[in-house]
Amino acid sequence: MSTPADHEPLKKPPKTPAVPRPSSSVLLISPTNQILLLHRVRTSSSFASAHVFPGGALSPEHDGPVPDVDDPGRHQDGLAYRMAAVRETFEECGILLATSKKTGKLFTEISDEEREEGRKAVHSGKVKFRDLLETWDAVPDTEGLVPFTRWITPPNVPKRFSTQMYLYFLPLGSISPTKHASTSSAKTPPNPGLIDEDEIVIPNPTHDGGIEHTAARFLPPNKWIDLARQNRIILFPPQFFLTLLLSPYLASTVTSPSSPIPSLSELQAERDRLAAFLWKPRMYDGKPEVSFAEACISPVVLGKGEYGQQDQDGVGRGVGKDTAVLALDRPGREVEALGHGRCGVREWVVTTRFKKDGPRDVDVRRREDVLGRGVGKL
Repeated sequence: MSTPADHEPLKKPPKTPAVPRPSSSVLLISPTNQILLLHRVRTSSSFASAHVFPGGALSPEHDGPVPDVDDPGRHQDGLAYRMAAVRETFEECGILLATSKKTGKLFTEISDEEREEGRKAVHSGKVKFRDLLETWDAVPDTEGLVPFTRWITPPNVPKRFSTQMYLYFLPLGSISPTKHASTSSAKTPPNPGLIDEDEIVIPNPTHDGGIEHTAARFLPPNKWIDLARQNRIILFPPQFFLTLLLSPYLASTVTSPSSPIPSLSELQAERDRLAAFLWKPRMYDGKPEVSFAEACISPVVLGKGEYGQQDQDGVGRGVGKDTAVLALDRPGREVEALGHGRCGVREWVVTTRFKKDGPRDVDVRRREDVLGRGVGKL
């Protein structure tokens, strides 16, 4: 996965932007419909302590052939993207999105010790991910991944990615996503500001000794959004936007540690309502909106300033000074050049203030509330 410094914009962007590197990321949903975020270390040179989804760059060695720069598949869902999503989730949080050849169910037939040894071996390159799965009689559950937008880093950022986002739902009724996993770990320090949150804390990523992340935990989407709006945690615009989309549907009644966990039938109903929202055809301003599975988004700052820069001019109604307005309707120059007509979403814009420690006061507003009706591409 990219480091926080990778998202810091260049003071003088090059005439030729960096080529976006293919990567995958997973919105992992727990058996109680809560979402996993990883907490970055505090010692990062910039944007320390950001919360992110598990994910990272595609690897030909582990994931199979990666589409070339000029290949139309470079910016489309495909097997290599799905394999990377499964592998990176395993490396970064220890949860293996695979099924058992014996049972056909989620693979949990190894101990914590075997799982940790496997994570380290894959991360260090000592063993290929596919070979490890074969040794364990496990099959990567690539079919269980649900495409959920693609994001392309703006051109003024030094390290750029073309990231396929996926949803993955762990089975309802599962007590724990891994065999013998505990609900807490002595290796996982509590997050300041989150110590009162009563939820599953899975073991720390151990492949790098905690260099990238200090904790991984599930919380209801609405709780992550509340924490971000209070500036108690840092969410980048993609993480905020996608988590916000889930918040009305998943674990929406779980608002405190004392809130009862919904029943299995209620949890399934939540997932069904989310599915209906994701796949229902949407219209905006009299025109069809692209599906979330096909949407390709490269945020564009409206008005003065570039993505990540503090110098903004608050374009739009009700937008404060030094606040950036990010339009989400453009797919990025690389995808536009392919001529396939792909696009992002027009219905919403993201507002945020870019600070030295990362994006703050991130929120999502309807496009017409900020820019007015009938505003096309800008």
